[in-house]
Amino acid sequence: MAFDFQRLQAALGMSVKLTLTCGVFQGVLHHINPSCDLLLLHTVKNLETGRSSPGVKAFFSREIVNVELLDEPDSQKRTAVLYECTSAVENKGADAGTVHGSLGCSPCASLEKELRALNSLNMNSFPGKEEEEKVEYTVIDCFQEKFGPAVLHLKQQDVISVVGEGVNLCPHGKLSWLQIATKSHVFLFDIFLLGPQAFRNGLQAVLEDKNILKVMHDCRWISDCLFHQYSVLLDNVFDTQVADVLQFSVATGGFFPHRTCTLQECLMQHLRIPSKWKTLMKCKQQMALENPDTWFLRPLPASLLQVLALKAMCLLLLHSSLMDNFMADLTAVVHAYLNTSQNRSEDHLGSMEDRNTMIWRKARRGAFAVTPARKHELIPNCTELPKELRQLADIQKLRREKAVKEYRINEDGLLIRPVVELNDRNPQKDETL
Repeated sequence: MAFDFQRLQAALGMSVKLTLTCGVFQGVLHHINPSCDLLLLHTVKNLETGRSSPGVKAFFSREIVNVELLDEPDSQKRTAVLYECTSAVENKGADAGTVHGSLGCSPCASLEKELRALNSLNMNSFPGKEEEEKVEYTVIDCFQEKFGPAVLHLKQQDVISVVGEGVNLCPHGKLSWLQIATKSHVFLFDIFLLGPQAFRNGLQAVLEDKNILKVMHDCRWISDCLFHQYSVLLDNVFDTQVADVLQFSVATGGFFPHRTCTLQECLMQHLRIPSKWKTLMKCKQQMALENPDTWFLRPLPASLLQVLALKAMCLLLLHSSLMDNFMADLTAVVHAYLNTSQNRSEDHLGSMEDRNTMIWRKARRGAFAVTPARKHELIPNCTELPKELRQLADIQKLRREKAVKEYRINEDGLLIRPVVELNDRNPQKDETL
């Protein structure tokens, strides 16, 4: 059955009854995607079983036999409403205000109103610099045009970040969005609309590629979801939550924290991201916690799409920052090596093998006598631990002593890590000596 999608647009926000080839459903018409021949309904009820489904449910036009409006219980009034909707389309929206006024009765409309108010608050609270703080992203909700080039671009990368959004991400949860960022772009894959075919058409190959490093935060839950629902086996993952704990242990001389950090906390500790980004992510995340179905809104408000892109982009920056932290001690010791060699005379420069050869040649010429004690002094053992490396133990001891003074220790011997607030200074830098 071919639908006039333009005509159905006038009924957005109204209760409809869908008769399918496999059942009958009732719900609020939420979104129409003509390119995919797709209708989205909110607050869906199966009229045959009486069961209700939370969030948004998708229906393909090829499965739909009939669509009826149910805003008025009387059949004659229902026909009149349908006629008014049709007239509104034909008259280019003359009565659109009346038709869309019914949105105020739906849960979606209430949530969208809340989002608009929050967006307005954010704009007023952070004047200026909006343009430079925007993140460029591409929403991919169908397989035409954008999907193929995006997957091809991802397959050419060495490092990407991967974030998932949905409800209760586990073997029985719902994955709504998969955000993947590269150094040059952010892709927002609408898994709710694309379905399992998105992974069969290329995303699975990217996520399982051993040559592509996937940066994630607490990969356990999304890995569980991807494996049990889409048969995706993640490989070559850098987990920033694990890295943050290891960095904490290095910074405190070997102690471990009593808890892990959220992505929001890690970003505040390790990155100097604009305060607006932090506030946006915090507010939108809180909204999603209060209403998990937020991520199933279609179309998703631009402000939430911006947050999805921000998280993926910042995750790549977090990976770089953590790697720099891990390399700090190594860099310091190598610098000490260089200073030691540069402060010696020319006779002591060059490889150890060259220096040993030079010493024994002088000894054979009788330039000086080589006693056992002098031999040990002139020919250091290449495998002996240098003093520059031994200093790391002293540094770790000092860090441990400082950590004991700054943190409380629980009964398990773990440091009690405080919650990181939005305006806190960076404690990670203060811990490092």
